[in-house]
Amino acid sequence: MGRRRRNKLPPDPVETRIEGLAHDGRGIAHVDDRTVFIHGALAGERVRFVYTRRTRKLTEGRVVEVLEPAPERVAPRCAHYGVCGGCSLQHMDPAAQIESKQAVLLENLDRIGGVRPERVLEPLTGPLWGYRRKARLGVKYVARKGRVLVGFRERGSPLVADLAHCDVLHPSVGGRLEMLAELVDGLEARERLPQIEVAVGDAATSLVFRHLDPLSTADRDRLEAFARREGLQVLLQPGGPESVEPLWPAEPELFYRLPEFEVTIHFRPTDFTQVNAEINRAMVSRAVAMLDPRPDERVLDLFAGLGNFSLPLARSAREVIAVEGDAAMVARGEASAARNGIRNTRHFAADLFGDHADAPWLRAIDKVLLDPPRAGAAEILPSVAAQRPGRIVYVSCHPATLARDAGQLVNAHGYRLVEAGVMDMFPQTSHVESIALFER
Repeated sequence: MGRRRRNKLPPDPVETRIEGLAHDGRGIAHVDDRTVFIHGALAGERVRFVYTRRTRKLTEGRVVEVLEPAPERVAPRCAHYGVCGGCSLQHMDPAAQIESKQAVLLENLDRIGGVRPERVLEPLTGPLWGYRRKARLGVKYVARKGRVLVGFRERGSPLVADLAHCDVLHPSVGGRLEMLAELVDGLEARERLPQIEVAVGDAATSLVFRHLDPLSTADRDRLEAFARREGLQVLLQPGGPESVEPLWPAEPELFYRLPEFEVTIHFRPTDFTQVNAEINRAMVSRAVAMLDPRPDERVLDLFAGLGNFSLPLARSAREVIAVEGDAAMVARGEASAARNGIRNTRHFAADLFGDHADAPWLRAIDKVLLDPPRAGAAEILPSVAAQRPGRIVYVSCHPATLARDAGQLVNAHGYRLVEAGVMDMFPQTSHVESIALFER
């Protein structure tokens, strides 16, 4: 049997009208009775596009000319926009980005969950540029260019984009991409160093260099000299996340503060922390206000991580029960509580993607905070609802799973969706972060 021949893409641009936006920010059009998802298009625009992919199930394209622009179209700030996959909405006015994300949230709640909030919250907004404190940058020596590239992947490709700078990354890294590329280019291990993990705290920036082979003494010396000269913390990762070791300084320190609650949280470069510090501070404040913990109440914080919500909640509640799946994170959350002088928290390690009806930490709970990953919290919801907590605040990084879980809480467990709204954790992208309040 011969090889299946690839569908040949039409070479000439096609003119069409954009009917709406998909949840990932691409324009939606219909051409020749097929739905086409078009990068770089906005609702209502007349554009010319070229096909980039066409299969039986999916057709995609890319704008090459805007014939009639939408009112919300703006000129992208970054010269690399359209090639780099780090951003997807720089061509849309920031206010319109927020409106679009709010619409995505409400549409998901209605369509998937069959619910609507009684009140729509004002969006939480913050810095549009230089906000991103966590990132994984690709590193690649490209022989035909004769040099190393450092940056995000190209849109829809495993290739590393050829970037001079990045406006959404924190300036301590976004302005040093060429410098990092030159640094790696001068290493003996330049072809065996696939990525750099970025983590920025309130007072320091860490770079974790993943290397596939042991580094020579000369390479280690070059990296240490760079760290000292630039005032950056450099760590090395020869294997998995547990293998990370400091190069310079010997005891690197990263932390972020939540001043409203007099909380400081220390973290490691590979720990999960929110990428946008300003939005995180506002999000924590909003979540605590929505949950409104009282001095006589026990609060359950599920998917608690390092204590981003647990420790602030503990300033008002009688007790906070923090539950997290990663035992190492649980231990660090417990240590962080002690470091902050907080003694009314208890910390448990448990896989929250299962039924925990008999768990010792799920007893006499007054209120609950949920901050699950993209998969949502469907497995643990029945056990939580069985405790009949008066309020549940749900922080979500994926509107579809929030909507699914909201439908469960409202339609199966007797809760009202009191309010919900978006938080612009990732400006210039289609990522939708949101928060919702449920009451019995």
